[in-house]
Amino acid sequence: QVQLVESGGGWAQTGGSLRLSCVAAGRTFSGSGMGWFRQAPGKEREFVATISWRGAMKRYADFVKGRFTISRDNTENTLYLQMNGLNPEDTAVYYCASTMYGTGSTSSADYNFWGQGTQVTVSS
Repeated sequence: QVQLVESGGGWAQTGGSLRLSCVAAGRTFSGSGMGWFRQAPGKEREFVATISWRGAMKRYADFVKGRFTISRDNTENTLYLQMNGLNPEDTAVYYCASTMYGTGSTSSADYNFWGQGTQVTVSS
């Protein structure tokens, strides 16, 4: 079973940057697609980015493309989300997740394991 722990959240001003990390415990990490999702108060959880098991394929939500970069280091069993050009609309709890589909997925329903979430707050 994969266990995921996010870190790197916090406060940033508009235009600032944060890098989120997600450390995975489990031998299946290298073969699993991974994703980042976020959920703001009063809103549904939404897709942010996903990456295939080797990292060759990446997909992004339109509202973050060009600002956020998803990556992974299988040697370190770690997933990353580099967030640049932050704005207040990015304020949310960010979750990393693991799916059995090696290509990753944009659908939260395809993910079997979730981290506890890390809060990102962006202020003007």
